[in-house]
Amino acid sequence: MALTPKNSSKQLAETPEDKKAKQEAAAEEVLLREVDEAVRKDQLGSFATNYGKPLIAAIVLGLAAFGGYLFWDGQQEASMEANSEILVSALDQVEAGNLDTGSAALDPLIADGNDGAKSVARMLKAGIALEQGKSKEASELYAAISADDSAPPAMRDIATIREVATNYDTMKPADVIARLKPLAVPGKPFFGSAGELVAMAYLEQGKRSEAGALFASIAKDESVPDGLRSRTRQMAGLLGVDAIEDVDKVLEGLSGSGDAGVPAPQ
Repeated sequence: MALTPKNSSKQLAETPEDKKAKQEAAAEEVLLREVDEAVRKDQLGSFATNYGKPLIAAIVLGLAAFGGYLFWDGQQEASMEANSEILVSALDQVEAGNLDTGSAALDPLIADGNDGAKSVARMLKAGIALEQGKSKEASELYAAISADDSAPPAMRDIATIREVATNYDTMKPADVIARLKPLAVPGKPFFGSAGELVAMAYLEQGKRSEAGALFASIAKDESVPDGLRSRTRQMAGLLGVDAIEDVDKVLEGLSGSGDAGVPAPQ
């Protein structure tokens, strides 16, 4: 016995009016889709008309800027490599004892190098000049670095200290103190080097207590090189200022260095 579909009665019951309503609904749906598609195309066309050219221009400019940055970055890298080659070449000449050749090799970098490379080249050239006994030339180079706002701050500080050290014998103690006192502060990168010169200037002014206190402060600063700490510790002791915080540690350091000529603290 064949089973009769459950919806057969509904299909038989569908009237011509129902079919017509379905057809009209389908036609309306198609019409709405066509209208919606037309509206979208019209909106896209309006957007392209109003904003297309500016958008394309912005994209082109962005690509051009990116391309320009890549070119600039490549040029910077190439420039850094060239600067490094010049510095290495100059150092090779100096190590070989060719001071004049090494000094001359730095001139193009001083004339056309970037800020950092120019400062390094000046510093090297000044060191070569000192080695050659040309104190005036060295002092002028150090002064140029010290006064150059575009030079790295650390490089300017070093140049200031070396300029003063080069001219110390011809400078007034007050001038030495004025130039280096801002650097002769605990915690500053070059406290030891600047502080020692300032303390010596205090001594020349007869200010023994200020000199002794500064020598002791340098000697107690563990960030200062050991050789400088040992020297300033002795200076502080001569001025009656105790610069030793850990006697056992100092004795251990003296025995390790084989310095039997320095008497043990009493």
